[in-house]
Amino acid sequence: MRRALISVSDKTGIVKFANELVELGFEIVSTGGTAKALKEGGVPVIGISEVTGFPEILEGRVKTLHPNIHAGILAKDTPEHMAVLAEHGIKPIELVVVNLYPFQETVAKKDVTIEDAIENIDIGGPSMVRAAAKNYTRTAIVVSPKHYDEVIAEIKDEGKISLATREKLALEAFQHTAQYDAAIAQHLAKVWGADKFAEEMAFGGKKIQSLRYGENPHQKAAFYAMGKPHSGTVANAKQLNGKELSYNNIVDVDAAWQLVSEFTEKPAAVIVKHTNPCGVALGESLLEAYDRALAADPVSAYGGIIALNREVDKETAEHITQTFMEAVIAPLFSDEAVEVLKTKKNLRILLVGEHTDEPELWIEKISGGFLLQEEDTHRLNKDEVKVVTKKAPSAAELDEMLFAWNIVKHVKSNAIVVTKDQQTLGVGAGQMNRVGSAKIALEEAGERAKGAVLASDAFFPFSDSIETAHEAGITAIIQPGGSIRDQDVIDACDKYGISSACILKPYGSSAERV
Repeated sequence: MRRALISVSDKTGIVKFANELVELGFEIVSTGGTAKALKEGGVPVIGISEVTGFPEILEGRVKTLHPNIHAGILAKDTPEHMAVLAEHGIKPIELVVVNLYPFQETVAKKDVTIEDAIENIDIGGPSMVRAAAKNYTRTAIVVSPKHYDEVIAEIKDEGKISLATREKLALEAFQHTAQYDAAIAQHLAKVWGADKFAEEMAFGGKKIQSLRYGENPHQKAAFYAMGKPHSGTVANAKQLNGKELSYNNIVDVDAAWQLVSEFTEKPAAVIVKHTNPCGVALGESLLEAYDRALAADPVSAYGGIIALNREVDKETAEHITQTFMEAVIAPLFSDEAVEVLKTKKNLRILLVGEHTDEPELWIEKISGGFLLQEEDTHRLNKDEVKVVTKKAPSAAELDEMLFAWNIVKHVKSNAIVVTKDQQTLGVGAGQMNRVGSAKIALEEAGERAKGAVLASDAFFPFSDSIETAHEAGITAIIQPGGSIRDQDVIDACDKYGISSACILKPYGSSAERV
């Protein structure tokens, strides 16, 4: 009789699958909770201890780590290997069905202890998975319920699982254990305070969805979650309506959500196009914040991505539907708001949950490798700002400076943002020189720039941008500082009566230079 070994934490469809294997002439070897579930489902089961001749010990830590199991999995289909199995009374295992202890689900729980995490590190499971995958030419390995029907169909039709399918299953198995080990390493590194930038680095990902294409139609793409994503992340967002998200949609949604999450004290709205904000505003209500964000640049906002930092109410939803938008993301939506938004059948509604400041490592792919850095979760406060001009900003201007800075750090460099009354008036992004970005932002702001604040994401190398700002009516500027010509820039601000502040470390070195 043919033999299959089944030991799964995800028991979806396992009773039906096991019964079908029995009908096809397999005997089932199983462990612990899986054996119990199979027996309750009417599946005849051989307990693992019957095969090993040894009890499960150490609270279940040791049960499958035995030659009678691993030799049965690893033996090649050769006369020599089969003779060794026969000599020791070991029966070959043709099919291994294993998925692992739910480590990621465990550590995602609030207040999980290190003891709980450690006990959910699977040892025997990965060993069996890797052994079966290594011996794919004889032993098939299944790590996901999605393959059960395919496996049964092939055995029924061909009497065995094809080599092509075993190759596919083996590759998936190695990916499964690699992702599992990466999740363990990442969690323990966080818990034990290890160096974030270790000598060897691994990341695991689980596919959320396949995408129609990538950034361009000729590029294939898919969306993956790293580990088990927590609330307040785009990877954990639930789509309530609309078309599937495209690659570019996802990138823009994340950019919008990251920016709106900067603001916690008041209702905030962000509208993004091509990863850059075209409208950002605060308000006394969410509706006011959204209307002001839209008014900042209604032309660019058309077809944009909306991010909101409060529960979306019916009235705000009604205003959103008056303009064509690709998607809206928020921590919560009222039932009435969802019904209103669903009248736009293609509008993607993304429920993301409350944002948390749980830091993540950010990856930038380059050819042949990647760059890794800490997430910028720092929010600038007044104590980190140094006034460097003769004219000091008013209290209102200082608050505006902080508002503008929180925005400009999310704009592609070279970046200039013009704001007034906690609303963007102009955004200059991604230009090859800072003067060009300033001109774009100020031209967009127009007459509204008079009495406004200007933020720059990097120091001004020359005073020419100050002259441009003065001509537009800017009265206050915030920038990191750190140029060898800082004094020239400060002198230009003093000349035109502009108050200016530089940012102390960690953003700039202006504290030493000015």
